[in-house]
Amino acid sequence: MLLSAGAPTTVPTSAAATSTSIPTAGLIVDLDADKGVKLEDGDRVAAWENQVHFAADVFKATRRDGRPTLRRAVPELDAHPAIVFEKQELLNNSEDAFDDLIRGTGYTWCAVIAPHKQVGTLQDVNSFFGNLKNGGNYEGFWAGFNDDNTLWMGSRNGVTFGRWNSDNPKVLGPKLEVRRFYVVAGRMGAGTGTVQVELFVDDCKHVSAEPFPVNPKADSSKMAIGQERDATNHPGKESFKGEIGRILFWDRPLSDDELAATISAMTQEYGIR
Repeated sequence: MLLSAGAPTTVPTSAAATSTSIPTAGLIVDLDADKGVKLEDGDRVAAWENQVHFAADVFKATRRDGRPTLRRAVPELDAHPAIVFEKQELLNNSEDAFDDLIRGTGYTWCAVIAPHKQVGTLQDVNSFFGNLKNGGNYEGFWAGFNDDNTLWMGSRNGVTFGRWNSDNPKVLGPKLEVRRFYVVAGRMGAGTGTVQVELFVDDCKHVSAEPFPVNPKADSSKMAIGQERDATNHPGKESFKGEIGRILFWDRPLSDDELAATISAMTQEYGIR
């Protein structure tokens, strides 16, 4: 349920916010700051609704000081809005919705994002999404920034704990400029052997890739936007500081052509330069 401090309002949909070039096959999450943003107490975000019919239907604030803020008409995004996370998070309560993505189907994600200066409490863990399981070996997939704003992503198979090792590779990208918007994407191959995990920045040619041994028994958890998991023991401690205008997930690896079309569509729609 929505937080109780005042009646939430919904941000109206912008007519210019419709994308026509992104693949719809396998699209399971489309969080668009132009649509389905529930506000309360001014511009504090209580919930962000998925624009795709899927088990993970809405991402909600779970604590009053964990609510991000809507930034309206962002000049750097051709007047589209963005949601500003200052070590805050929105959580979907579906425990199993994303399990298959690291068990063999593979995945693709894409985000329109601008990092702020990170203020980490755990070195180089400033996550902007993740569905890591609490406890055990924290299987799932995630992405974030080092303390110096170097972009990274990874999948975790739950076989061993290591924050980053051969079971949990850290796919490192470039250092991103503070408050500059980028289109970033990640892709994991399908299959139950060893697959590639790839990271992309503003282009369909990957900036880095690492092998990942798939565990068909891996059991990930709830998806969080703004941090790496449902971190009930220390909310906000491993979360990122920055802005997200759009974030999408597919339950399959997009083809090179599909990924190129997606990055191009996001670049054009949001005026990324």
